[in-house]
Amino acid sequence: MKFENIIKKVSGFIAAFVVFFLAAGFYLSVKGFEMNENGELVLVNAAYAAEEAPAPKVIPANYVMPESHVIGDSSAPVTIYEYSSFGCFHCADFHLNTLPKIKEKYIDNGQVRLVFVPFPIDRASMSATMLAECVPADKYFAFTDLLFKKQREWGMSRDPEKVLKQYAALSGVPAEKAETCLKNDTVAQEILQTRQDGITQLGIQGTPSFVISSAAGKELLAGAPTMEKLEEIFTQKLANN
Repeated sequence: MKFENIIKKVSGFIAAFVVFFLAAGFYLSVKGFEMNENGELVLVNAAYAAEEAPAPKVIPANYVMPESHVIGDSSAPVTIYEYSSFGCFHCADFHLNTLPKIKEKYIDNGQVRLVFVPFPIDRASMSATMLAECVPADKYFAFTDLLFKKQREWGMSRDPEKVLKQYAALSGVPAEKAETCLKNDTVAQEILQTRQDGITQLGIQGTPSFVISSAAGKELLAGAPTMEKLEEIFTQKLANN
């Protein structure tokens, strides 16, 4: 092969790569992501808000909490809002190991209910969140359990979306619908807005975070609490109800 032809092929490859990179950058910016100084993808709104908005001491009384994904009786006197990312190891630990104990002791008897609030921390967890919104409502929590159980598998994959779409297919979402779901800007903006509100209105700085709500008000609990800590909180809230 002549030297000129080699140069042309290399130049063509570089040009194609640049076009792809720019296109990918535009798509991610539309979805609310940017590249930080460490070369990592972060959510634009979250990155700025975390620096600009200090955690409020008191959660606004008129703040409307999200209510999309609920486990438990709607009349339960105590509600725990779980702000969680599918890509967060501590979130997986809480959801798979602590939540079943809460469900058995408090949720199943109507004392507590749980609201799961997706709080994606990177591009892969954003894709997982958007696909979760696509599965049938009665399969949502089974799908979240699967995402947490398989967290290492899809999280460490070279193509997380491909693996996530395979999980979605097992939950009744065909490939074509899954692809459409991943490109749904309306759903993406709703997820990002809920996340942004969590940061600016509630003071959430990372995952997992929890808001415990009862007749006495709402309080933020950062990090993954032990079952013992939650029992202490629930006992106090239920006694004051």
